[in-house]
Amino acid sequence: MRTFDLIRDAVLPDFRERVADYLVEYETVLGASTADSTLLRDTANQLRGYLRGLNTTRVLGMADWEELDRRVLTTWLSEPGEAITSPAT
Repeated sequence: MRTFDLIRDAVLPDFRERVADYLVEYETVLGASTADSTLLRDTANQLRGYLRGLNTTRVLGMADWEELDRRVLTTWLSEPGEAITSPAT
């Protein structure tokens, strides 16, 4: 999934392995076509919080965080045709 590749690439090299381990669970749920909408929404919101934490601890840069937050909103948390306004912008 492209979003998760972008996250892995955006994280500082010293932390990539640890972050990749955490991302497996998010990627499994968000990539499952059989997951119910509540689980997808909750997992996407948890991923946003995790990314925000990575930004706060400076493991992920601000510009990367803003783009990744927008991608999570667009991919898993918006209705088709809905305008997205990210708190990151």
